[in-house]
Amino acid sequence: MEFQEGGAACERVDHLLVVYVDDRDAVRARLEERGVHTGIYYPLPIHLQNAFQYLGYQRGDFPQAERACERVISMPLYPEMSNEQALYAAQTLREIVGEK
Repeated sequence: MEFQEGGAACERVDHLLVVYVDDRDAVRARLEERGVHTGIYYPLPIHLQNAFQYLGYQRGDFPQAERACERVISMPLYPEMSNEQALYAAQTLREIVGEK
């Protein structure tokens, strides 16, 4: 996707593609078995991170943020990724999650 910034054409490059799944660790393990590498970039919500302990928040204070952090997976996404690789990752995720 191209857009204009300051008169010059630029191309957008996304850096994260996140999905929310139940039983995250099992889903990640099954993706890994099939060659789809994933990441977890934000394992803790902000209110539980060491840098914000001084605010005094505890587990349970923001249950939706905690639930999101327990379910989020970052799927592969990088500029050199081919359409075939993206489709394989998406179809593999769909097969794994759809098997419930």
